[in-house]
Amino acid sequence: MESVFALTTNVLQFMAVLFVFLIGLAALALIAMYVIDRNQPQHAVRRNFPVIGRFRYLFEHLGAFFRQYFYSADREELPFNRAQRSWVYRAAKNLNNTSAFGSTRDLRREGSVIFLNCAFPKLDDEAEPLATLTIGPHARHPHTTDTFFHVSGMSYGALSAPAVRALSMGARSAGIWLNTGEGGLAPWHLEGGCDLVFQIGTAKFGVRDELGRLNDEKLAAVAAHEQVRMFELKLAQGAKPGKGGILPKAKITEEVATIRAVPRDRDAISPNRHPEIGSVDELLDVIGHVREVTGKPCGIKIVVGEAGFLADLCRAVHRRGVEHAPDFITVDSGDGGTGAAPMTLMDDVGLPLSEALPLVVDTLDEYALRSRIRVFASGKRINPADVAWALCVGADIVVAGRGFMFALGCIQAMQCNKNTCPTGVTTHDPKLQRGLVPEDKAERVAWYARNLIKEVETIAHSCGVARPRLLNRSHARIVVENGRSVPMNELWPPATPRADLAGDDAA
Repeated sequence: MESVFALTTNVLQFMAVLFVFLIGLAALALIAMYVIDRNQPQHAVRRNFPVIGRFRYLFEHLGAFFRQYFYSADREELPFNRAQRSWVYRAAKNLNNTSAFGSTRDLRREGSVIFLNCAFPKLDDEAEPLATLTIGPHARHPHTTDTFFHVSGMSYGALSAPAVRALSMGARSAGIWLNTGEGGLAPWHLEGGCDLVFQIGTAKFGVRDELGRLNDEKLAAVAAHEQVRMFELKLAQGAKPGKGGILPKAKITEEVATIRAVPRDRDAISPNRHPEIGSVDELLDVIGHVREVTGKPCGIKIVVGEAGFLADLCRAVHRRGVEHAPDFITVDSGDGGTGAAPMTLMDDVGLPLSEALPLVVDTLDEYALRSRIRVFASGKRINPADVAWALCVGADIVVAGRGFMFALGCIQAMQCNKNTCPTGVTTHDPKLQRGLVPEDKAERVAWYARNLIKEVETIAHSCGVARPRLLNRSHARIVVENGRSVPMNELWPPATPRADLAGDDAA
C-alpha cells in the first residue's frame, strides 16, 4: 500500500513539475513574442498591441469559415451562397430536394429571373426526349450529343488525380462530356471512359514543342484517342481575361510537370494569348489547322469584352465561307472561377454572362451564323434555374465547373491556390486526397448531372414546351428597377439578320 502511495506521490510531483515547466515555457514564449512584436517595423497592429495583435490574423483567416456556416444568410454569400450549394449537395446525393413553407428568394432583386408558367403545362406523357445536337458538321468526325449540360474545363494540376478520376467516371455514367482544361490529357481523364473535350490553352500543354509552339504530331496523338471528341482553343477565361493560366509551383508534382512539360521549381504561367494569333484571320487559320490535323470539331472559349471582335469574326467567316467558322463558341462569364487569378482581373474585367450571352447569340443571329456556330454558356450555372435561363437566352449547351466541384465534396474553403484543399479536390497532398474516394464521388457527379437535367425539364414543361432546348426568351421575365419585371424578349429583342447576308447561313 505504501509503495502505491509513494508511486502516486511521485507521479503527482512529476506532473506538477511538468506543469510548472510548461507554464514557464509558455511565459518565455509570450515574452519573446512581446519583444519581437514590439520591435518589428512591418505590422502596426502587432507593434502597438504585442501578442494580442496576432489574433487579428487568426480571426481574419477563420472569418470566411464562420461567415459561411453561422453568420451569412442562406442567399447572401458569394461566390455561391448556402442555398445554391445545398441544392447541389442534395442533388449529388440524390436526396429529396423539395422545400416547405415558402421561398426564401427575394423576387424583387434587380436581375432576378422569373420563368413564365403556361396555363396548360406539358403532361409527363407529352414530354419529348432530349433532341440530338450536331457540332462541327464540316469536320471529318462531327460530334453529336443529346445532353445540354456538361463538365466545364478544369485541368489536372488544378484538380487532384482522385477528383479527375471521379469526374471522368461520373461523366461517363451520366452520358455527358468532360473538358480537360488547359493542363493536357492525363491518364485520369481517360480512365472513366467518358467523352472528352481537349482544351488548348495559350501554353499548349500536352501538344507543344520545346519552344511552346503547337506540335502537329502531339495534336494528332491526342486526337487518336476515340474519347477525345472535340478541341477547344482557349482565348480567355472568365476569372482572368487577358492573363494566361497560373499553376502555383506548390501544385506541380512530377506527373503534372511531365504532362505539361514544365519545370517544378517555379509557377507555371501561360502567355497572355496565343503568340501566333493576333487577328481574327489568324484565329480562323489556327481553328482550321486544328480541325484539319485532328479531323474533329474545333471551337473557341472567350470572355466578351472588346467591342467589335464578334462582328469582325463573323465578317471574316463570311469572306472565307461558313465552313471556316469555329464549330462552337464557349462564352465564359467575367466573374468566372479558377484556382488562381489576380483579384483585379477576377473582379473588374470582362462582361458577366448575363450580358455577354445575349450579345453573342444576337451577333450570330445578325450575321446568319447561329445554326453553324453552336453556343456554350459557362460561368456560375450550377442550379436548374441558372441553366434554364441560359437556354432561354439562346445557348445550345451549358457547361459548369464549380457545380461539379461541389458534387465532389468542395466546401468553398477558398484554398484552391494553396495545395491545402481540405476535401482533396484541388490538392496534391496525399493525406488530404485520401478524403476523396473517386468511386463514391463519381456517383455524386452523375446524380448531380441527372437531377439538374431533370429539374430543367420540369421548368420547361411548366413553361409549356416539350423539352428544354425549346425554351426561348418569351418564357422568362427579368426584374429591373423598382422590383418590376419585363419580358426577356423585350429586354433583348431578337436580332434581325443582315439583308446582305441572306441565304448564307449553313444549317
